[in-house]
Amino acid sequence: MDLVHNLSLGFGVAFTLQNLMYAFIGCFLGTVIGVLPGIGPLATIAMLLPATYALQPVAALIMLAGIYYGAQYGGSTTAILVNLPGESSSVVTVIDGYQMARNGRAGPALAAAGLGSFFAGCVGTLILAAFATPLTELAFKFGPAEYFSLMVLGLIGAVVLASGSLLKAIAMIILGLLLGMVGTDVNSGVARYSFDIPELTDGIGFIVIAMGVFGYGEIISNLAKHESERQVFTSNVSGLWPTKEDFKRMVPAVLRGTTLGSVLGILPGGGAVMAAFGAYTLEKKTALQPGEVPFGKGNVRGVAAPESANNAGAQTSFIPLLTLGIPPNAVMALMVGAMTIHNIQPGPQVMSSNPELFWGLIASMWIGNLMLVVLNLPLIGIWIKLLSVPYRWLFPSIVLFCAVGVYSTNNTTFDIWLVGLFGFIGYVFIKLGTEPAPLLLGFILGPMMEEYLRRALLLSRGDWSVFVTRPLSAGLLAAAVLLLAMVLLPAIQSKREEAFVED
Repeated sequence: MDLVHNLSLGFGVAFTLQNLMYAFIGCFLGTVIGVLPGIGPLATIAMLLPATYALQPVAALIMLAGIYYGAQYGGSTTAILVNLPGESSSVVTVIDGYQMARNGRAGPALAAAGLGSFFAGCVGTLILAAFATPLTELAFKFGPAEYFSLMVLGLIGAVVLASGSLLKAIAMIILGLLLGMVGTDVNSGVARYSFDIPELTDGIGFIVIAMGVFGYGEIISNLAKHESERQVFTSNVSGLWPTKEDFKRMVPAVLRGTTLGSVLGILPGGGAVMAAFGAYTLEKKTALQPGEVPFGKGNVRGVAAPESANNAGAQTSFIPLLTLGIPPNAVMALMVGAMTIHNIQPGPQVMSSNPELFWGLIASMWIGNLMLVVLNLPLIGIWIKLLSVPYRWLFPSIVLFCAVGVYSTNNTTFDIWLVGLFGFIGYVFIKLGTEPAPLLLGFILGPMMEEYLRRALLLSRGDWSVFVTRPLSAGLLAAAVLLLAMVLLPAIQSKREEAFVED
């Protein structure tokens, strides 16, 4: 009954005209930011943080939260339509979403992403309301050794995730890990692999690599083709809504993605990203039904599952923030900043000292998710119209938006040159038939893995056995070894090669 009482208190707070207005502003801004390549929620929330001084604490947090989960929705739009992941968690959506758009099924892909996101967002909010306290205790059991093992499992999962050659997939992950090492060493403060270039001492930005490899690489590849060979989407755009068959395949994928996203979102360190990659890997392990499109060729499950997972992960990442005061990612760290601006100390006492704020924020998330569906589904037709823009106009505008997005993150022209370089590398990858998604996962997880590895060894005084003596860490490493063994087994490997043979 407590839960019902608390939720009614929350909805009472959220349903005021002011809070509804700020929830809408947050959701709208989030969607726009997600759609525009390169301008992520992190930069936007950082820019808007001073503007929240004048607002009530509840209204400020409702708006900032709306920007965060709204960007998860919007990020899938550009990922599907123009092969540009607007957000790190949308990297996986690119694989099948873009192929669906190329096959004239951009509408069903966008609808699958929107509906999956809505369901996962609602479930994530309910989990946040019902299980915040017990789930926090689970997060407490994760120390540096467990996080390291979890990320090893994530990277092994990326090998399974990649299409084509196993050797190429491993090479891409290693390249991603190496790129992640560029910058300043966390412990000693010494610049690594910076080649005396001052701009590289801060490391290479995720946006730079994502935009270059996916966006510019695809553009160069398309421009290299003769006009008659180029993919023109609009010539065969079929329905804007998923078919009955699509819904039949989507529903179990959405349920699996939501469950996985809800669990991984609680854990610090890129919960939504890990969830999206994990959900896609899980779907690939699930047998294809008769007549179903293979993964990597435009399978609707490859869109619905990761989009559900990253939204569930985005919602449940508020659990460690609101119950422990520990931000699980950079966006949540800004939310901590917003709370301290308003003299609210994040942590377990928020629930008891500021119940209106705690439950009002939770209730606003459900309202926000509903707003996003109402906002996004009618816009599908408009987004599809983007595809009818002639190539000669579309490409320069993508290049321009990417350049603006990349420049706005660090205000340096060096990043634009770097994007150009990674664009060329992306084009080489397309020519070699390698999948860039594992590279990005290696790049995202690499620095975090290194940090947790060194922290675990520091705490155990250099004893490597800490990774196998702790039960949870040993279990995760055992799962990683088992997964790798399954992939390396000759019978499975031959099947894998068959599944990913290029037409």
